[in-house]
Amino acid sequence: MEKSPHVNVLEQRGTILFVVLAGIFITNAIIAEFVGMKVFALEDTLGLERMNWNIFGHQGSLMLSAGVLIWPVVFVMTDIINEYYGKRGVKFLSYLTSILIAFGFLIIFMSIHLSPADFWIVDFKERGVEDMQVAFSAVYGQGLYIIFGSIVAFLVGQLIDALVFEQIKRKTGENKIWIRATASTVVSQLIDSFLVLYIAFVIGNDWAISLWLAVSSVNFLYKVFMAILFLPLLYAVHAMIDAYLGKKIASAMKAEAMVRQ
Repeated sequence: MEKSPHVNVLEQRGTILFVVLAGIFITNAIIAEFVGMKVFALEDTLGLERMNWNIFGHQGSLMLSAGVLIWPVVFVMTDIINEYYGKRGVKFLSYLTSILIAFGFLIIFMSIHLSPADFWIVDFKERGVEDMQVAFSAVYGQGLYIIFGSIVAFLVGQLIDALVFEQIKRKTGENKIWIRATASTVVSQLIDSFLVLYIAFVIGNDWAISLWLAVSSVNFLYKVFMAILFLPLLYAVHAMIDAYLGKKIASAMKAEAMVRQ
């Protein structure tokens, strides 16, 4: 009986590609979750004069969660993974990323409760930080509602994105990537943008409904705008992957992605 030849997974381009895409996807998603606590003023950040927008009764600069800065990368990775590995690939990475985000929050929670060294507490006084332990806890000690909201919204958004992407691809075939990429982002982020802030800040921090609607709306519109702006990058990455895999392998992977959902 002949032994089957040994196959080195690092010599399989499809496997290498999945590892690279997964690494970029997971890293960006985790970073976005951890910096998402900060809400910043867009015009002030860009050094522009405030346009004094009036959104749901809240006037001033456009307000965005810092997490939206990196979400366009996650959008691109989600669509690329769906294209070559199907809905199952996106679901697998979404579940894995959710577990890793929860693990990250757990480690931070444990770090907050470590007894601080005396010198470290006052080490940044000259920079205006009176108590580093208080500052560390305030920045990283996100409440349970924020943690829960972040994970739930991320997971729900990703699963909806994968579903919408798949349904549109079944109708359009491999053509018109821009339609399925944009539509899946619009639908998924409409839910994600409002859900995460509602759980985290309305339920968790008693935000007024008007403030929630204002910040959520701006975040959603920004994500849609960036998803459209990043379409050339999506096409460029798609072309590079096809060149890396070769047309034969790339076509086979896309076909299999549609079958094995």
